[in-house]
Amino acid sequence: MRRPPCHGEVVIDLSALLADLRAEGAELDAVVGDRPAADWSTPTPAAGWTVAHQIAHLAWTDERALLAATDPDAFAAELGRITDPTGFVDRGAAEGAALPPADLLRRWRTSRDRLAAALDSATGKLPWYGPPMSPASMATARIMETWAHAGDVADALGVVRVPTNRLRHVAHLGVRTRDFAYLVRGLPAPAEEFRIELSGPDGLWTWGPPEAAQQVRGPALDFCRLVTQRVHRANTTLTATGPDADTWLDIAQAFAGPPGAGRSEA
Repeated sequence: MRRPPCHGEVVIDLSALLADLRAEGAELDAVVGDRPAADWSTPTPAAGWTVAHQIAHLAWTDERALLAATDPDAFAAELGRITDPTGFVDRGAAEGAALPPADLLRRWRTSRDRLAAALDSATGKLPWYGPPMSPASMATARIMETWAHAGDVADALGVVRVPTNRLRHVAHLGVRTRDFAYLVRGLPAPAEEFRIELSGPDGLWTWGPPEAAQQVRGPALDFCRLVTQRVHRANTTLTATGPDADTWLDIAQAFAGPPGAGRSEA
């Protein structure tokens, strides 16, 4: 998968990434940890998914990532047994959601702790459902997914989240996966770099050369919600300059797997 190089990119600090991954999980844990069992059946914005489905999905995916990090051959064998690429994720969430909330919470806490420890000592590329990833990229992907599903849970339970600088990991992944969004739709990816300028909690975040013809600007929160398909583009204030940048905002996705349906326009 090609990606536009990020100007000003720094050496990745895996320890800092894992600290942010743990913090992202802890923030969501604080929302659900003391909830009564009835709250776990609350519907979320993801059609057919309750709060329990959201947490079960995170636990299931952390377990798959743990397997990839500790036993790549076993993960590859499991990958080869998938016969329903559009349904196995939902089945994993449904099976976990059927557990008593206390058991599910314990499972999620265990899986995310074990994954962080495994990534801290992992080396080389890890197999995955999309392209193989480095331990740092896997940690970034887990931050992205934890943040996205935490948003669904917060919306369902009426919890207001305050954006943090951890959003930068989500935004960075959204930029890096630009070409993947085209690839999974059978479309040719643009050859030229884009300029992305996002306003984050601590200031302006940028990728790509300032003189690029194709540009995207707007709030980092809107961009992160868009690339995780938690908001319809029409309900953001993101702007695109150039036809390729405009197309990308219609198809952007920062997660592996087939194209998602996204969210409806509010």
